[in-house]
Amino acid sequence: MLDPKSLPTVYDPKNVEQKWYSFWLEKRYFHAEVDFSRPRYCITIPPPNVTGSLHIGHALCYTIQDVLTRWKRMQGYNTLCLPGTDHAGIATQNKVEQQLAEEGLTRHDLGREEFLKRVWAWKEKYGNEIINQFKRMGFSFDWDRERFTMDDEYVDAVLEAFVRLFNKGYIYRGTRVINWCPRCHTAISDIEVEYVEQPSHLWYIRYPFEDGSGYIVVATTRPETMLGDTAVAVNPSDQRYKDAIGKTVRLPLVGRLIPVIADEFVDPEFGTGAVKVTPAHDPNDFEIGLRHNLPQVVVISPQALMTSEAGERYKGLDRFSARERVVEDLKAQGLLESVEDYTHSVGTCARCDTIIEPLLSEQWFCRMSELAKPAIEVVRDGSIKFYPERYARAYIEWLENVRDWCISRQLWWGHRIPVWKCSDCGEYTSSKHVVDTCSKCGSTRVVQEEDVLDTWFSSALWPFATLGWPKQTPELEYFYPTDVLVTARDIIYLWVARMVFSSLEYLGKIPFRDVYIYATVLNEEGKRMSKSLGTGVDPLEAIDQYGADALRFALIQQTGKTQDIRFSNKRVELARNFANKIWNASRFVIMNLEGWEHTELKAVVDSGLSLEDKWILSRLTGTIRTVNAALSSYDMDDAARALYEFIWSEFCDWYVEFAKPRLRGEAEQKRTVQTVLYHVLETTLRLLHPIMPFITEEIWQALPHEGESIMVAPFPAPDDSLVDESAERIMGLVMEGVRAQRDLKASAGIPLRKSIDIMYQPVLPDLRTYQVQTLLERGAGTALSYIDTPPPDSASCLVQTVPDVGVFYLRVPEVDREKERARITAELESVKRDLARSQAKLANEQFLSRAPAHVVEKERRIAAELAEKAAKLEEQLAVLGS
Repeated sequence: MLDPKSLPTVYDPKNVEQKWYSFWLEKRYFHAEVDFSRPRYCITIPPPNVTGSLHIGHALCYTIQDVLTRWKRMQGYNTLCLPGTDHAGIATQNKVEQQLAEEGLTRHDLGREEFLKRVWAWKEKYGNEIINQFKRMGFSFDWDRERFTMDDEYVDAVLEAFVRLFNKGYIYRGTRVINWCPRCHTAISDIEVEYVEQPSHLWYIRYPFEDGSGYIVVATTRPETMLGDTAVAVNPSDQRYKDAIGKTVRLPLVGRLIPVIADEFVDPEFGTGAVKVTPAHDPNDFEIGLRHNLPQVVVISPQALMTSEAGERYKGLDRFSARERVVEDLKAQGLLESVEDYTHSVGTCARCDTIIEPLLSEQWFCRMSELAKPAIEVVRDGSIKFYPERYARAYIEWLENVRDWCISRQLWWGHRIPVWKCSDCGEYTSSKHVVDTCSKCGSTRVVQEEDVLDTWFSSALWPFATLGWPKQTPELEYFYPTDVLVTARDIIYLWVARMVFSSLEYLGKIPFRDVYIYATVLNEEGKRMSKSLGTGVDPLEAIDQYGADALRFALIQQTGKTQDIRFSNKRVELARNFANKIWNASRFVIMNLEGWEHTELKAVVDSGLSLEDKWILSRLTGTIRTVNAALSSYDMDDAARALYEFIWSEFCDWYVEFAKPRLRGEAEQKRTVQTVLYHVLETTLRLLHPIMPFITEEIWQALPHEGESIMVAPFPAPDDSLVDESAERIMGLVMEGVRAQRDLKASAGIPLRKSIDIMYQPVLPDLRTYQVQTLLERGAGTALSYIDTPPPDSASCLVQTVPDVGVFYLRVPEVDREKERARITAELESVKRDLARSQAKLANEQFLSRAPAHVVEKERRIAAELAEKAAKLEEQLAVLGS
């Protein structure tokens, strides 16, 4: 027998969440074993960096994956959502170095071995903190299979991958221009470069022709690098310079003779159309240099100081001090033609904000041309699909133009490159095991490479290394390829593409079938959330205040495919209110199931349903279809929106209200409405569970149910026999009719709860039934008199005309009419004054440009709400007449 008090009066997440998470863990619902008799669904989560705790952006990413996992689990799939963390080379090393700096130490003071001990201690602390956040969010990850990108088995996979590529000739030692951070003293990947708009100048410099026939003017934002120029380039189609191509100019301040060359890369619209070429300090110039066999002159060192190649006058200067001196010297020699203000994007290190130096450096590289081809094809032929589809184009374009990948980093934390160099003959040997002797000359004087691998090299193996590769494990055979990768757009190239070509290279399979790019979460000010930059919001703070379900729903509700989202506690508060609405409606249902014996829905369907019963069951079926379709296409916000609208509006605000009088009626009618209430609530809880797992489990356990837990109960599927388009159409008209009557009451200043008489002239015969009349009266608190023509005194009545529904007439004493008109007029004038003030503020350019974005957005919402209120008051005045 149901206990009406099984649910407390108020929902408190703190009393629910830990209880059920422990229950799920105890029952091992999150764990998946290989079972070839069952369909499987697998996600290997993007491993978060162990650089600190997670922020709301991460919460969205992993909530999406948990929603999909729970949905598929309830559909009967053998689901594996495999968790883990990433060592995050430079990011984590920087964090620990900052910690050491507070103690007055550097990593060199400790030495490599002791420093790595400190990093492992950091990993243990923050890795555990991340796992705790995952669990507090309710994520149903298989904790038995948790991985780390530097655990022993993963290290074996990384070594295997490197050695294979090395032996195939894809990995080589070479000199190219890379992103170099002078503070971190390492090469960094493109994703670790953040571009910042900075005001600067464009310097126009004269390069004199050797033959004395004049000069060619080039424009540059970096005059200090001109000391390393080895050519001036123009576009071959630029007629202005057709006679200059092939001539020689003398490099200002240095005196070196350099050629004028033609190259298609040059943009004739930039500056003068003639550009300086510095192959050692610009990636594009490097490529031009290779095409034209230009020398590479390094004038800036890894410490960002000018080298001896820059000349004695500049040697040892900081690069920016050198810029000032170069400009002064050019001016003194009459070679600086002009200077203009110029704003451009400057690359900075994402970890320390230092301006990046494009630097010619000897590094380890991976040849990309052959690896890229199959990775392009699997997206072109639809084997891998992107959601939204537009990101597939960006993926393909990047791979079509990909350069060789710099895979070495001058760090201590990470996978040390498994290459040994012979000190005698210079031969490089790569092996998974320690090399003692040179494979070429037999010398024992072999030394292992000091550098570590780019973090993305190891991360590229994640989907298959976590399932046991390079061993041929049952997990790899059963769960691979995985089903979906949920990730951010800024790592499509650096991670997604690399996982694809790595999987194709090592396994001959795609790593996943779908790639879902989720929205970027911004804070209230519109700034990107970042752990390393301190602009993130800890999800645990929101959970402590509102509960995990509220945070999960708030995030899913906003995650559309078209735009970024701004996180605010207001959204989570609204989701908390939604949870309370569900809780209160559930308590109402449970309290009114007393004395009810579990009855199958079919029994009451066969015995006859009322109009509102047919309507709510039809709408439930439509909602089930919408949610399943939305989750299938990764339209998460559509699923949340459909659930919110159905639960809050259709079920709670309409059906439950219509059900209340029937629960006090005769036994058969009561049994029917009890059965429908139970069926709709229980089904809706299962439908909502993937998004809000805790509250749904708590309520579901209080209801009659089959099985141990809602998370392994069947996910609802639409029952087409319950679709009733006629009931939906008529109920739609009924609700319009109820709203019209309520508006009449409001116009007349009559309290909503006060019962009054209203005359109703319906349009359709379907609206003259007893059932319809009962619903119209119950919904509005009125007593209806049906009429065929307008009443004789219609001119003195308040009137509401509703298309397809009919006309409602309310007789109101003249004195009341005048009094109400005066009241509404006064309120309307006040609203219009407030609206005018708000609109004036929004028309003020200073306000729009200086106020924080969230303040402007709030003012826009206020203006919209005031405009809507004014329109409603004007409608009420129109109803009252003149």
